[in-house]
Amino acid sequence: MKKFVAILLCLVMVLAIVACKKTETTTETKTETSTEAKKLQVVNLVNGNLGDKSFFDSAESGMKALKDAGLVDYKTIEMGNDESTWQNYVEEVAASKQYDIIVCGTWQMPDNLIPVAQKYTDQLFIIYDTEVKVDDKYLPNIASIQYNQNDMGYLVGVYAALLETKSDLPGLNEQKILGFVGGEDSPVICDFLVGYIEGAQSIDPEIKIDWRWIGNYTDSALGKEIGAAEIEAGADIIWGVGGNAGTGAVEACYEKGTYFIGVDSDQEQTLDAKYAAITMTSGLKNVGTSLEYVIKKYLEGDKSFWGTCSYLGLAEDGVGIATAGNFAKQSKDIQDAVNAVKDKILKGEVKVDTAFDANFDYYALMNAVKAGN
Repeated sequence: MKKFVAILLCLVMVLAIVACKKTETTTETKTETSTEAKKLQVVNLVNGNLGDKSFFDSAESGMKALKDAGLVDYKTIEMGNDESTWQNYVEEVAASKQYDIIVCGTWQMPDNLIPVAQKYTDQLFIIYDTEVKVDDKYLPNIASIQYNQNDMGYLVGVYAALLETKSDLPGLNEQKILGFVGGEDSPVICDFLVGYIEGAQSIDPEIKIDWRWIGNYTDSALGKEIGAAEIEAGADIIWGVGGNAGTGAVEACYEKGTYFIGVDSDQEQTLDAKYAAITMTSGLKNVGTSLEYVIKKYLEGDKSFWGTCSYLGLAEDGVGIATAGNFAKQSKDIQDAVNAVKDKILKGEVKVDTAFDANFDYYALMNAVKAGN
């Protein structure tokens, strides 16, 4: 009898151990499933194609960083250049209900996004480098992200003025004229220019800016022509702010022995070697970093970005200036001066005007410093 009881007790103990193991395994599985479920499902819609070495590639890098950090699973859809199909892509991914957040960007997308966002009101959207309003009101399910390009422009202006007045770059003339080749006469492009002007004049109030418009963002031949005209008028450092059209100015700079500054991405890293050699830095819009910032905030429970337009600047690493390559080859005094100005902007000691301030007459500023006036 005692033997039977002992055997019975052993069986009970074995079953208890097995049950515990099963419970642990189930708990582990549930924990893994729960962790997996916390990942956001995001789709990144590219109104064009990857490989632009600018906004779209930057957005993709931000998505990849979020995925590598274990925060999201994402899919990128390259919608191509046929604008007539873009709204259908947005509609399709929203209707699928597969994604927590749909990401798209640039000024070309609001008209394609608005009807879909109004139809699928529970779907969250992020749109970068533009804002979305209907009847002057933001939609509650769209987070619009803009950038403080005026702060970025200020850093570029400071740097360009220091190159113009305090560097030993070969080929600089004695005229204190900087060039600016802009895509279109719009508040966004003027915001770059406002910062550029104020930054340059903080170094030397005698500096003039020869600013001109291409009228679009695609005509690189016209960008080159305008760049050449500015060089003939005395500019020997030109900031091209007009997408592919603005980049046309680098060809003029190369042919005439002057210098170029890029925009949006680090163009020294992406241009042909001969053009990269004369690209002294680039003003950066860090689209990928901004997407990381907003999505991480959302995961922390901060949903304040939706239903409004948020302007990301130096503090959020939304904008900046490329500090590798040719920038790093300049004197320590020049590099330190630019970094010191950045710190002052971050601390609020330097306030840069913006073209988006209704009380600021930015055209008065632009005309006051225009070369030839």
